[in-house]
Amino acid sequence: MRRTTIKHFAGLGAYLKKMSIHVVDDAGGLVFRRSLPFCPLAVRDGLGEQEVAPHWIVHESGQISIWLQRQLEGLGLPAICVDARSAHRMLSAKPNTSDRSDAEGLAHLARSGWFTAVHVRSVDADRLRVIIGARDHFMRLRMEIEAHMRGILKTLTLA
Repeated sequence: MRRTTIKHFAGLGAYLKKMSIHVVDDAGGLVFRRSLPFCPLAVRDGLGEQEVAPHWIVHESGQISIWLQRQLEGLGLPAICVDARSAHRMLSAKPNTSDRSDAEGLAHLARSGWFTAVHVRSVDADRLRVIIGARDHFMRLRMEIEAHMRGILKTLTLA
């Protein structure tokens, strides 16, 4: 007798204080859903309690998505950040939207594979971006101060 492996897909509706997780199997049947505190460890522990190892865990891009993506990947979870605009189009087809229904919609989106993954920058890329941005800001300030000083000196001297 051959045993088929069932794939599980999770949708994560992440908000600042709590998040909802919804897990479906590859046929679209509900495996479990739960409301969790906003903590990546809670996601890992919740999946571990149910003994579910999702093929994908999908969440929307947003203010906290970069941090959440890095934390979930750091815990060894197969997280994918999807474009919020394209996900919103799919999720807005439902009559009522809530944290739970968003998580459910994201789980079905993960199951279907019809999503646009968003590239999440690495920590090193973010550090470099901050350094370059800070240098640019300081260079502009320096040029502004130099120009201001030239203007003051011009008015005070007859040269």
